[in-house]
Amino acid sequence: MKTRKPTDAPESIAPARGPKRMAIVATVWKYLSHAQHMGDRFLVGYPIDGAWRTPNVEVVSLYVDQKPDDDQSAERARSFGFSVHPTIAEALRCGGDKLAVDSVLVIGEHGEYPRNEKGQILYPRYEFFKQIVAVFEADGRAVPVYNDKHLSYSFAKAREMVADSRRLKFPMLAGSSLPVTWRLPAVDLPYGAVVEDALMVGVGGSDPMDFHALEAMQCVLERRRGGETGVRRVRMVTGDAVWRAGAEGRWSRALLGAALSRSDSLQGLSVKDGRTQALAEGDELARIVPDPAAYMIEYNDGTRATLLMLNGALADYDLAVKVKGRPDPLSMQFLLPPTPNVAYSAPLMDYVARMIETGRAAYPVERTLLVSGVLESCLDSRTNGEKPLDTPHLDVRYESPRESLFART
Repeated sequence: MKTRKPTDAPESIAPARGPKRMAIVATVWKYLSHAQHMGDRFLVGYPIDGAWRTPNVEVVSLYVDQKPDDDQSAERARSFGFSVHPTIAEALRCGGDKLAVDSVLVIGEHGEYPRNEKGQILYPRYEFFKQIVAVFEADGRAVPVYNDKHLSYSFAKAREMVADSRRLKFPMLAGSSLPVTWRLPAVDLPYGAVVEDALMVGVGGSDPMDFHALEAMQCVLERRRGGETGVRRVRMVTGDAVWRAGAEGRWSRALLGAALSRSDSLQGLSVKDGRTQALAEGDELARIVPDPAAYMIEYNDGTRATLLMLNGALADYDLAVKVKGRPDPLSMQFLLPPTPNVAYSAPLMDYVARMIETGRAAYPVERTLLVSGVLESCLDSRTNGEKPLDTPHLDVRYESPRESLFART
């Protein structure tokens, strides 16, 4: 695929003058759903840069696909004066016959949806997006779109979504909150550094939580020398095969120790005596992690990376990177502040607000496209006997921003 620079912007989007009108398209809106803690940012504001910001955006309409007993969409509509519509097209047109909003927030997360044989939840993000694009095409105008988390469970569908955004020339952001949340410590890979190896540790199930971990790792590794060139091979293993892969040198115990040293939610032996490194050096992990998973990635430029999902060992997300010329690994935690404020959504929604106000996306949607494909291919590997899988289709190339975009205050 053609390399896309982060400075690319559509020609038809003008800078903000007054409040920009937003339509929200969601699977469900209830307490602690993504729609609630992201949509609310545009209703009441959010903390950013040491202050409370109210974005120059007004929510005017909503489509919600499911309404469980604890639905909040009707209450939010009454409280904040927007309308709830029975279809996506009507929400974008605010009940009229032409596109009547300046932006669309797509939150296809949470709700009751089936899973496929790979364990992926079949959220209708692609189907939502195509209905939005159909309105853009019919009405002759396109507006900025944010798509929460991975673009689709299918890389083919995800690639089509990005192609639509290019064809219709509207700015698009997507992905996880982890790439732009706070870090402990506040460090990043030096731009243009040579990466020799990387290891991420995370927690949760597939495929909602492993995507967060993979994209957090990607937002750091994309800064390496030569920019992002795509992924040539993946393999996913589970159970005892995870520990065998470590013993065979496929992932580094030293990097595991460096990553775990950043966690402040460790479990097992470290809770008893505080020796963080003990989890990496001995057999404690095998005892306290009953169902480990390793996502092993080989990039086209030869860089290797591994995600270890270690339920039972920790409750946060931590990365260690071996950088050429640096004696010790670079390591960091991607901070997830607790409920009810879930403040990690604030930096992400701030970038969405800036895109809506300026017509420019701060970082390439190709990051999310690549990670969507990596996750799907890893799950394909797992369901096909945990064998290595060549991925020529993941030839996704892009340049990351030089500026580190994670939150600092």
